[in-house]
Amino acid sequence: MGEAIERCVHCGFCLATCPTYRVLGEEMDSPRGRIFLIKEMLEERLPLDEVLEHLDPCLGCLACETSCPSGVRYRELLQPVRTWGERHRRRGLRGWWVRLRRLALLESMARPTWFRAALRLGRMARPLRGPLRRASPALAAPLDLVPARIPAAVPLPRSTPARGGRRGGVLLLAGCVQQVLEPRLAAAVVEVLARNGVEVVVPEDQGCCGALALHVGEEGRARRLARRNLRAFAPVTAAESDFDALIVCAAGCGSGLQEHAALFAGSEHPENPEHSQRSESVEQAERAAAERLAARTLDATTFLDRLGLIEIPAPLSRPLRVAVHDPCHLLHAQRERSAPRRLLASIPGVELVEPRDAEVCCGSAGLYNLEWPRIAGELGRRKAESLLEPEPDLIASGNLGCSVQLRVTLEAAARRRGDAPPVWHPLEILAAAYRGELDDLPRRVEGARTGSRPWPP
Repeated sequence: MGEAIERCVHCGFCLATCPTYRVLGEEMDSPRGRIFLIKEMLEERLPLDEVLEHLDPCLGCLACETSCPSGVRYRELLQPVRTWGERHRRRGLRGWWVRLRRLALLESMARPTWFRAALRLGRMARPLRGPLRRASPALAAPLDLVPARIPAAVPLPRSTPARGGRRGGVLLLAGCVQQVLEPRLAAAVVEVLARNGVEVVVPEDQGCCGALALHVGEEGRARRLARRNLRAFAPVTAAESDFDALIVCAAGCGSGLQEHAALFAGSEHPENPEHSQRSESVEQAERAAAERLAARTLDATTFLDRLGLIEIPAPLSRPLRVAVHDPCHLLHAQRERSAPRRLLASIPGVELVEPRDAEVCCGSAGLYNLEWPRIAGELGRRKAESLLEPEPDLIASGNLGCSVQLRVTLEAAARRRGDAPPVWHPLEILAAAYRGELDDLPRRVEGARTGSRPWPP
């Protein structure tokens, strides 16, 4: 942590892209302010609870890393302090309630069967949103995000062969929440990869990636979930593997998996409650496997863009205007911006437009929109307005949490401005193009439009 603190020269470049600073306007709710607070705490001039007061509202979007000219790795400060804070913070009655609520969310969201049941209960409880919101916005927040319709499950084949010659092979993370809220997404990703010569295998014994738990400082829970996946995805980490990568179609999950090396690097620390229960050789083997898995985890758009398309969709009969939303854990955490755009631009007739403030978080951020609904709601409102400005027919977003947040905020904006465009994953759009279904989408405005920025800029 010391190196990250020393690198910060307090220039303030991070302020313009920090979502909490943009909403709250307080120096201590900015990356620069939080780094100062962490430094004061480490030097024993501030108590932990005063630091957490400003660290807890941080979305962990890492926009500050992208905008920092000094290369400060803010994540190397945020994650350890959050983990330390969860172990040592003082909790009153409200603090224990918040923690129990969070653990219930993490447990249910990690299990598709439980999560589907929770959504059904949520739909029945939606009429109670008004009274709950008056009592506490955090109580109503989960109900605001419950979809009007819960889609039917879509089973994924254990193995899908490449069409034509085999150009590569991958393992696919099926996702936990994704299986319930967006069951067609993984099927679309499998279809697109197979069309382009990639064999896709979906290991049956995989589970939640642990990214949600890691994001809120529940490092022990994240590590326990990760151990299951280290076993499930062992074929991709073998020295002579038939598989090129572990493919992820949710940017938050991909970012979490790419942090597995750091997650297991601290497993031998005396502060870790598991340390005394595990032998040194077991911990070393886990760390090595986690490093290999992190190195071979790729977003689906990154993998396909690097491989290159061999099947180009047929031209559209009418232009389709697509606005690209950059998930923070793709743009900032994985430093990937171009791959989704290049893949979408390969569809003849698709016109890409760039919304303003593309680098600013939409307010989803794992459990954030459930725990900090006021800030998340304001960020979502601003993001919806910026995405609607160029009048897109369709919005592309490569992260499930962002898509859920955007649909809710776009629907609210649509009540003022008209129908909201649908939100699809970039590879869902590509799959629909292959099937000739994009021409069926309604166009918001026919003919020329103004006020937008095309891509490439």
